[in-house]
Amino acid sequence: MLSRLAAPILGIPRPAKRVIVLAVDASLCVLTVWLAYYLRLGEWVKISGEGFWQPQWAVAGSLALALPIFIVNGFYRAIFRYSGLAALMTIIKAVAVYGLLYASIFTAVGLEGVPRTIGLIQPMLLLLTVGASRMLARFWLGGVYQNQLRMATLPRVLIYGAGNAGRQLAAAMANSHEMRVVGFMDDDDRLHGHVLNGLPIYSPADLPSLVSSLHIATVLLAIPSASRYRRNEMIQQMRRAHVEVRTLPSVSELAQGTVSTSDLRELDIDDLLGREPVNPNLLLLGKAIHGKVVLVTGAGGSIGSELCRQILAVGPVELVLVEQSEFALYEIHQELLGRVGEAPVILHPVLASVRDRHLMQDIMRRYRPDTVYHAAAYKHVPLVEHNPVEGIRNNTLGTLVAAEAAAAAGVADFVLISTDKAVRPTNIMGASKRLAEMTLQALSAAGSQTRYSMVRFGNVLGSSGSVVPKFRRQIQDGGPITLTHPEITRYFMTIPEAAQLVIQAGAMAKGGDVFVLDMGSPVKIRDLAVQMIELSGLCLKSPANPDGDIEIRITGLRPGEKLYEELLIGNNPSPTSHPRIMKAHEEFLPWPQLRARLDALETALDATDLDVVEALLTDLVAGFRCESDTPGWNGTATALAANHA
Repeated sequence: MLSRLAAPILGIPRPAKRVIVLAVDASLCVLTVWLAYYLRLGEWVKISGEGFWQPQWAVAGSLALALPIFIVNGFYRAIFRYSGLAALMTIIKAVAVYGLLYASIFTAVGLEGVPRTIGLIQPMLLLLTVGASRMLARFWLGGVYQNQLRMATLPRVLIYGAGNAGRQLAAAMANSHEMRVVGFMDDDDRLHGHVLNGLPIYSPADLPSLVSSLHIATVLLAIPSASRYRRNEMIQQMRRAHVEVRTLPSVSELAQGTVSTSDLRELDIDDLLGREPVNPNLLLLGKAIHGKVVLVTGAGGSIGSELCRQILAVGPVELVLVEQSEFALYEIHQELLGRVGEAPVILHPVLASVRDRHLMQDIMRRYRPDTVYHAAAYKHVPLVEHNPVEGIRNNTLGTLVAAEAAAAAGVADFVLISTDKAVRPTNIMGASKRLAEMTLQALSAAGSQTRYSMVRFGNVLGSSGSVVPKFRRQIQDGGPITLTHPEITRYFMTIPEAAQLVIQAGAMAKGGDVFVLDMGSPVKIRDLAVQMIELSGLCLKSPANPDGDIEIRITGLRPGEKLYEELLIGNNPSPTSHPRIMKAHEEFLPWPQLRARLDALETALDATDLDVVEALLTDLVAGFRCESDTPGWNGTATALAANHA
């Protein structure tokens, strides 16, 4: 109740506040004279002064002396300035001067009808009451006042969505020390102009003018039930207003508990894709996993770790995590242990490299997996380009080692995680992955009992090396955003969606299948960078806008990097029972011929003869063009050989 009364009082104009406090002090002068008479006489007297006692003279003297002294000492220059220890000392000094003058008149000199002791008692009472009034103001109004000062300096935000999630978010932020909610926006025009929980509701079309008039810094998107396409429309509408946009997760992510400020997150590119994810086919998800022993290589990587999470949710009997990085293996193992709960799933963390033939054979024989998901790979194009020997050994020969070990152990399904960079590759990473695909195709055609398949897709959001976290860090650092080429485009998909589709595609395999995921429309990376700048509330710095905030700097294509990625070598994909999964028809060499070439490749790698390696890759991989200037190519193998040694 007192807190609610404090806010209107603090809203009074400063001159009016000074008059009020002056009136309070004047009243205290009158009150303390009245109390002093009572303490002296033991009975209440009338201030009007009828009879022998003349208190009106004592009142007049108090007012005539106290108020000028208080004004001179700055009591009314600031309401809350005099509410601490320094303020108390100022009050004591001012009242001491007043008391000396007051006692000189009414005690030393004396006036008829005013007892001499009044000149001593009243100043002491005035000191107590004035000091108490300032302390009361500090404890009652000071906290509210300081909170209002803090709130005034906080970034001002609007909540987009006046529904249940928006109301809960506004309530959670009522006392936030990070942002101040000043209103709602909502698409329902019936709500425009109304007030919800003390906050006005505006039309989204008014956002550009609201940014200027209300000094809006951020918009919080609180419509978790909106489709991805609709969210994309909202975000594009807000881009023009140059405000930072933050969002709440989807309804499924908010299913437990109420909405809080901790649920707010920065926009990811998946908020901008404008493509709805397809709900997974539960039969396909469980076909190769439920009640089975599953092994994942590269289990600590971006895709491998998400595969492990998705697999664990389906209910295998055992899950074998194969990873060569101790730290990555520890991280995913600890996370999965926390997810297991009471489910009867046994986890096996195994430190191993897929290049170790004897170790991989031992692992396959020991755990006897039913299904293997082969996600272990070196995937960063520039790094593999600078380390071609290790890249080919790991991506191609490592796949061969794992595939042969799986066949020897009687594994039913072997699924390779491939990449769109395997299509007409211009880099070693892509060529090594296409050669890994061809290896599985040839093994399958040779009559292996293991069903080999591969799933090819583009970039996944949030993976290590993804442009989104890189751009976000560069924006936070004040720029510039570095881009290799203004026309570069890429396909994108979220990690969970990619992992689910990999599992479902593998379940449809008959042997030698090359599955291609529908990645939607390609995204121009420069457009993505501009969107991220604008949705951070900043402006692009360019020749047309030299006063902008963040510059985009073109650095040039990296070794082996392509402007455009493709998902198919040919143009004859076949549909499958899943709307987001297609089947490609890619040519390959028969296993005897390919095996001989792989042996020759391994020999060249052992000798670090990169001229022979390049020639073999060019001969084996359709469309491969070596466009790298990395030392070691074009006949200059000596430097790389020394480095490798």
